[in-house]
Amino acid sequence: MSPRLLVHTRTTAYRHDSIPAAVAAVRTLPGSFDVDHTEDPAALEAPLDAYAAVLFLSTSGEVLTPAGRQRLAGYVEAGGGFVGVHAAACTEYEWPYYGELLGARFDRHPAYQPGKVIIEDHTHPATHHLPAVWHFTDEWYDFRTNPRGSVRVLASADETSYDGGGMGDDHPLVWCREQGVGRVFYTALGHADEAYADPDFLAHLLGGINWAAGLAPTEPDV
Repeated sequence: MSPRLLVHTRTTAYRHDSIPAAVAAVRTLPGSFDVDHTEDPAALEAPLDAYAAVLFLSTSGEVLTPAGRQRLAGYVEAGGGFVGVHAAACTEYEWPYYGELLGARFDRHPAYQPGKVIIEDHTHPATHHLPAVWHFTDEWYDFRTNPRGSVRVLASADETSYDGGGMGDDHPLVWCREQGVGRVFYTALGHADEAYADPDFLAHLLGGINWAAGLAPTEPDV
């Protein structure tokens, strides 16, 4: 039986136009995931044990009910995988646990523009295929706090490569962490449709999903 992935894209604040392209791309990722896509908060009130991971894909605002919050927290604490992509960091500001789970919350971003991603850790499945300096175009999220020290930073933004950065020399962009017995992966990238047609980004996303779901080793051969 193929592993199952629950993709949640509910938005109650800003909605990214790229969500349809992103969901379609996740459905075609290699690895034979059975993908369930929902925007119904009630879907996260039901037991989640059948899923290898839950993916918040450019969600925004308050997207869960109190029962859904309890269910998601219990799922991750007991060993479930959680993946956040891009605006997942703009989600559930009123639920303190979610900020801890994800590692940091969105603050602001400059204009969508090209820049450089510095790969800090090539031993993770989400980054092992990437060059030391990855040229990408995105919104380059700033976060309210720097998560370094409480997460394993995989990649960071080079603020000298674009205009309007607000975090300075140390600007984590992609990271992973453990919560209870569960694994959490977050990438700030993925704003536009173009990301979901980029083979390097799709391999990055797949590596993060597989790691969070326990389908890839923590330290792959490189």
